[in-house]
Amino acid sequence: MAQYPSPLKETSRLQWIDEARGFAIFGIFVVNIGAFNAPYFLYGGEETAWTSSIDHTLRLIIDIFFQASFYTLFSLLFGFGIQLMKERLEMKSLSVFPILGRRLGALICFGLVHAFLIWHGDILLTYGLIGLLLLAFLNVRGRTMLSWAFLLMGMTVGLLSISLYQFREYIGQPNLFAAEQALSNYQSGNLIKVWEQNYVDWLYANEGISYLLLIGTLLPLFLVGMYIAKQRWLHEPKKHQATLRRLWFVSLLLFAGIKAGPYLFGNPAWFSMIQDNIGGAFSALFYIISITFLSQMEGAKKLLLPFRYVGRMALSNYITQSLVCFLVFYLFRLYGAMTPVGLMLMVLVVYSMQAAFSRRWLTHYRFGPLEWLWRSITYKRIQKLRRTEQEV
Repeated sequence: MAQYPSPLKETSRLQWIDEARGFAIFGIFVVNIGAFNAPYFLYGGEETAWTSSIDHTLRLIIDIFFQASFYTLFSLLFGFGIQLMKERLEMKSLSVFPILGRRLGALICFGLVHAFLIWHGDILLTYGLIGLLLLAFLNVRGRTMLSWAFLLMGMTVGLLSISLYQFREYIGQPNLFAAEQALSNYQSGNLIKVWEQNYVDWLYANEGISYLLLIGTLLPLFLVGMYIAKQRWLHEPKKHQATLRRLWFVSLLLFAGIKAGPYLFGNPAWFSMIQDNIGGAFSALFYIISITFLSQMEGAKKLLLPFRYVGRMALSNYITQSLVCFLVFYLFRLYGAMTPVGLMLMVLVVYSMQAAFSRRWLTHYRFGPLEWLWRSITYKRIQKLRRTEQEV
């Protein structure tokens, strides 16, 4: 009789990984909502749109603590999850490559819908496509993974930073025509114009060498996530406490130095690749280890519960955030109308509602709705969604 993977029991899950995933969903929303609300994050020109001191302060906080810190965190968790799934499939003597291939294929399909019908800033399509490259690394040694990660990230960030420095005088010029065109189309209330502009924005963000750069920066993070899972540092944090403490301290220093340090020198635009990709990677490592430590403390467990519920339904909540933003900014025609303060209030309200809903949903169901669909496609078998009376 064929075996099918069963859902992980509550006691078998690494709760701090769910919490880190939920925290990543919060941070991603903080960053994404600005790009959902206005064209300045893609085309530049925000300095002329948001001029108050509180606007500048919020932008500074987001740039240091959120920008490039949470997609990197989610990327580490993505690689971590791939490695966990591989190990679990092997324990059940199931074929790893076909199942992971279907899982990534389904993610690509989710991404296509999200990228072209909801928001050009989608990451699912990119994760699915680059994730296929991970299949080539499933059976390599941990050190080999780490070597490839350092090589790819070092070459990509190093070469591009040298190029940016050489042309530093031409960096940062806003594309005002494109920004005005985006404002006009997204504020029109016309769904066809919204989708056309969304497609233009997607091409602008992803054409040419951009996808190659994504491979050079995301694939290394996936590989580091797989390496961490292979080492089992986060499986048994008490056993590996000394290693984790060293990593926590080093990542904190590099996070602070690379992400915040440039502001002491005017935050030069040419340094952005190092600031975002290297600094962002260390900030992600700092966050995930911090959450792991906090999750072991009785006093902090209740504070982390909302993140855990959201993290268990990460895909559903990510898409829901985009749907809410699509409704508010495009259909209600509030695109470009909200200030950074208003956006952060919206993030807190929406995320709080998601945490409450996720908790309620998971009381009665095993997976989030999109997680259930994703899992059913992955295993070519309809999964049991509703919990039994004993599980409830």
